[in-house]
Parts: sequence; C-alpha cells; structure tokens
Amino acid sequence: MKDVPVKIKHNNTWVTTKIGISSIGFVIPPPVNLEVPVTSIIDLAEKRHTLIITYKEKIETIIKIKSVDKVLEIIKKLILRSCTAFRTGAYIRSPALRGGVPVRDAPWEKGSIVVMSTCIWFVTQDRQVCIPIPDVTAIELTKTDVKGALTDAIRIDHFKSGDVITSQVLCLLASLQELKKVVMEAKRGIDIRDGDLDITDRQVAMLVYSGMDSHTIENMLNIPHSQMDAIYDKIIRLGLAEVVEMQRQVQLTTKGIGYFSRPAKTTKKQAL
Repeated sequence: MKDVPVKIKHNNTWVTTKIGISSIGFVIPPPVNLEVPVTSIIDLAEKRHTLIITYKEKIETIIKIKSVDKVLEIIKKLILRSCTAFRTGAYIRSPALRGGVPVRDAPWEKGSIVVMSTCIWFVTQDRQVCIPIPDVTAIELTKTDVKGALTDAIRIDHFKSGDVITSQVLCLLASLQELKKVVMEAKRGIDIRDGDLDITDRQVAMLVYSGMDSHTIENMLNIPHSQMDAIYDKIIRLGLAEVVEMQRQVQLTTKGIGYFSRPAKTTKKQAL
C-alpha cells in the first residue's frame, strides 16, 4: 500500500492527511476513517483540481479530495480501471472539432471509454478527460474518415468554456451502439424535468444568463432577497449554475465609526 498526501472535505472543512492506496481501494485514516473498495465506487467527477468520488455500500457517500496533479492522476487511474461502470476499449480523438472547426493534427489515441453516473471519461496512456454528462449536447452514430475509409464511429458534442467540443470514438459497432445507449440512459437520469422549475425560477435563470447581477434581478422581478437565495440554491442543486464569486458584506466596527466620524483635517495652503 502506498501513502499519498491529500486534503479531504470532512465536516465542512478540509483536512490534510495521507491516504493509503492499493490495487483494491484506498484507506482514509481518522478523523475521516473510511475504507473504500474501488468496486464500490459508482461515480467520479473532477472539478477545479478536486475529485468528487461517490461510492455505495450500505448508503451512498460522497468524498471530495484535493491534491497535486500527480496524486490525483494515480487515484483517477485506479478508480477508472476497476470501478463499477460501463467501459469499453476504443480509439479516441478528443477534441476532434472545436466550434465546428477541425482541430489540426488531432491524433487518434488508444484507450478506453468509462461511463459513470454523471461523467464520461476518456482514458488513454497519458491523460484522463472528464466530460460531465449534463454538458453533452449530442451523441450519435456516424461515419468518419480513417486513412481514406469511412468507418463507424460515435460523435459526442459537449459544451466547454462557451464552445462546442466534438470528440470521436472508434470501436466495434456493437460496442458503439451500447455506448450510445448507456450515455443516453445516464443523460435521461439527470436531465431537468419541466416540473423542476417554476416560472420565476426560469425567469431568474434567464436573467442570470443575460448577465444581470442579483440586485438588478431582484428589482426587476420584485422578489425579496430570501426568495432569490432559495432560487439560486435550487438551480445550483440541479446543476444549472455554480457559485463563482461570493459577495462580501461588511459593516463598520466601533473603531471604524469613530475614525470616519471625526472632522476632516484641513491642510494649510503654502504660499507660492
């Protein structure tokens, strides 16, 4: 077993510790105190240098881990090799297109596709690419040119940083068909239903999309701050938004009130 340094979210704080990693799972010492078999892991997502691991034994539990890139890569490789998920060997080209424009000299890489509850992973010898399933805008069976011959492939489109990124996957036709089916089922499981948002929720989300700040939206829709917070909580929970900046609110201390309430000092003008 190999020990690696990490930070783990525990009771709303980040705990610095070392976890033990073996071929069958990892062990987290107290105060977290968990043993996680890799086969119990049902989902793995990555966001801002943080791994979000979901495993299920008696109950479903989420673990958040931060570390340096090398350690995170070790953990990802272990999980993606043996976790409970759909996987198939494939040749992958990602990105193949960006914004509809072919990426110059984009190579085909040998690896595998791993489809989990909320993410599709492209795994090759040198990298692991995570595509959140909610960001997938299209997946279809198609044909692509490989060395002058049209070959069966899967085309996966997803949003990233405002662009549509297209990835291509080559494998046996039966595996391509099963891959498309698994991704579509996973996407249906996390898509937003019409009843999840009411009219005001949708209005707020559209105004956020248009670039308006919270104060302007509250005034425009004539809703109180508490209702606005509740709507934000809902669209964040549904994965439609994320917190990018917390507004800082301050009030003056007694010292501050005393300082700013003093008469302004005057400066004598010097004679020219």
